[in-house]
Order: sequence, then structure tokens, then C-alpha cells
Amino acid sequence: MTTQVLQNAPTETPTERDVSFPDNRLLIELCGEHDRNLAQIEQALSILITRRGNELVLHGEADAVARGAEVLQALYLRLEQGREVAPADVTAGLRMGPAQAPEETDQLEMFQGDQVEIRTRKKIVEPRTPAQKQYVRNLFTDELVFGIGPAGTGKTYLAVATAVSMFLDGHVDKIVLSRPAVEAGERLGFLPGDMKEKVDPYMQPLYDALNDFLPGKQIAKLIEEKQIEIAPLAFMRGRTLANAFVVLDEAQNATTMQMKMFLTRLGEGSRMAITGDRTQIDLPRGVPSGLIEAEKILTGVQGIAFSKFKAVDVVRHPLVARIIDAYEAAHPQDD
Repeated sequence: MTTQVLQNAPTETPTERDVSFPDNRLLIELCGEHDRNLAQIEQALSILITRRGNELVLHGEADAVARGAEVLQALYLRLEQGREVAPADVTAGLRMGPAQAPEETDQLEMFQGDQVEIRTRKKIVEPRTPAQKQYVRNLFTDELVFGIGPAGTGKTYLAVATAVSMFLDGHVDKIVLSRPAVEAGERLGFLPGDMKEKVDPYMQPLYDALNDFLPGKQIAKLIEEKQIEIAPLAFMRGRTLANAFVVLDEAQNATTMQMKMFLTRLGEGSRMAITGDRTQIDLPRGVPSGLIEAEKILTGVQGIAFSKFKAVDVVRHPLVARIIDAYEAAHPQDD
């Protein structure tokens, strides 16, 4: 009986594969500080990676080893092109390719060519997933773009980066960043100070994004000269925004009337990006979200593009994507 079980039991033959990297300096960058990038790949694929000179030796099941080699080679090519490899890039590389659903397969090419880049004063920003890549294309080609999806997918970050890039290149004369001043499920009470001090806490994520792309002194100067405006959604009423790149963040917290008001501010030579997450609506119970209604009404209208993001597009900590997946499984919503 025991012999029969042993004969029929499946056996896994470990595979070993050597992958060579000619530039030792780039190999060090590929491995990451204290080999953190290798550890990330090992944990994700359940393989072991050891270094021998200018080679990385992968040990494990054949499919996982092949996948690991593919990711390492794509990330190394990224380094050869002068781009950095951060933990988020490793995560993105691991998510792309055969492990994904059919419509998301074979996406490692995004590291190998046909690059989409946003150039700002402080850094070059590039999308890390196919959905982000298409979103950036839409931002540059369409006058009105909706970016809809969960937190951490780069909707606002990429929109602000595009706004800065187009401003620096002279395509627009000013940048207008706005959000609804809605508290996230808790009442903070009255805030001290003048109007700017009262609303700035709500606008802080927009300031954070700007600080990634422009020097602080330049931001202060541009704000003083009204070439950059950061204001609550309520302040947009009655204005016509011409020759501007306008971003409305957290648009799920705009009411139907506010959304219509904001969309009709679009003036000649301007572009708009509307970003939001349908699962994080903080409006009072019974008040419909203007973002959800706008998506229903405006889908298919010429000149308007919709970019949809999923958990696979999250570029924060990998655990964020798993948290989003868990919540979506518990509370499924229609796309």
C-alpha cells in the first residue's frame, strides 16, 4: 500500500537557471539595497535567488523560475535605459504577464519599449501599469478625462504630473487643482485661522503631489502669481477656466449639481481631469454622487475619455492591492 502511494505521488523536480547581467553596477541596483528587490521576487514566486559573480541563480519550480527570470531581465533592461528600479516597479513587474487575466497578459513590454513619460522640473514620471499608461495618453490627447478606481492607483498623481508638464511646456497658462471639502466619515469641527488655513487641510494631498514635481520656492511663487490655484470645489462656481489644466480630485464626493457646475467651467484651450473612487463616497446618506451620475451620462460623448483602474494598478504597498481585493470580494460592485 505504501509503495503504491509513493509511486503515484506527484514529484516536483526543482529547476535551476542562471541569468547573466554584464554590468555589475546595474546588477547591484537590480538587487536593491540589502537585496530587497530579490527578496521581493523570492517571496512572490516562492523561489530562491543566489548571486554568483555577475549571474543570478534561480532555484524553484520551473514555471516560477521562468517567471522570475523574465521579471529580472525586464527590470535590468529598465536600468540599462537609465531608469530606476524601486520596490513599486518590482511589484508592477510581478503583476504583469502570464499570472494575470487574459486581457492583462504579456504586459512586461511596458518595461522594454514604447515608453510613456511625463517630464517635470524635479523628476520624470512614468506609468507602471497598462491602465496607467492609457490614462496618461488620454490626459495628453483628450480635453476631459475621468480616472475612476481604487486608492493608490495613481489617478491624482499622474493627473497633477501631466498638468505640471503641460504648464512647463507652455500648453496651458495655469494649473487649477480642486477637491470637495468633505470630511471622510467624521466631523472635525470648526478649524481655526483664515479661509486658506481652514481649507488647506482638505487640499494637502494636492500640495503633496505638486511638491514631487516642482521646487517648493517655485510652487510658492506660482501660487502667489495665480498661475497655480488650489481651492475647494465650491470656489469654482461662476468661473470660466480658459487655457488651464484643471484637476478635480475626490470627485465621488461632488454632488450632482456640483459636478455639472464644475464640468461646465471648461473654457477654450483647457483640459480637465476628474479623479475619484466610487467605493469611498463620504456624502450624506441619500445624496447621490455626481461622479457616478456623470459616468452614466457622459460615457460615449466625443472628446471625453474614461480610464478605469483595478487593484492590479495599485502602486502603493502590495498589501493595499490585497486589501482592495478583499473589500471588493465582500462588497462587489458593477463596473
